[in-house]
Amino acid sequence: MPASLPSVSRERLIAIIKARSVETGRTFTLASGRTSDFYCNLKPTMLDAEGAYLLGALIVEALRADTPDLIGGLELGAVPLAASAAAISHAMGAPMQAFVVRKQTKEHGTKSLVEGLMRGDSLKGKRVVILEDVTTTGGSSLKAIDAVRGEGAQVIKVLTMVDRQEGAAEAFKAAGIPFAALVTAAELR
Repeated sequence: MPASLPSVSRERLIAIIKARSVETGRTFTLASGRTSDFYCNLKPTMLDAEGAYLLGALIVEALRADTPDLIGGLELGAVPLAASAAAISHAMGAPMQAFVVRKQTKEHGTKSLVEGLMRGDSLKGKRVVILEDVTTTGGSSLKAIDAVRGEGAQVIKVLTMVDRQEGAAEAFKAAGIPFAALVTAAELR
């Protein structure tokens, strides 16, 4: 029987992101190379107890109809997201396994590009959802998509926690990949 979980509030998540992760008032350089006076570093929210819980629970809720085999994405942003969602999905009685794509192949041990799979398992034929913390142009997710497709996975969706609304949706549409966001930049301004 699934454990009883506290209620999930998207509005509460937005309040936590605003308090912990949004910065304004100066110019920031984004991972895409663009500059902006609005910056969202989601790590303080992802690593906050309540923030991690809400993100994980909302990911599980958002993916309920998709029934992915695995969820994950590019390090570092996807690591806490995939771990929170995997743990909460287990508590809810519908476990989703997680993985992480390294930015470059590990040079020691198993020399893996994809981590989190059980020994002898692979992504071949698996339906996966790529998770991302903050999306601007979609470049980080597209790297993760290339890596998991190279391992034989079928990418069924990209789910970002915060969409900066600066071209990612269009990039994923052009690539034929469904895209969804839990929160948009417009909701955080």
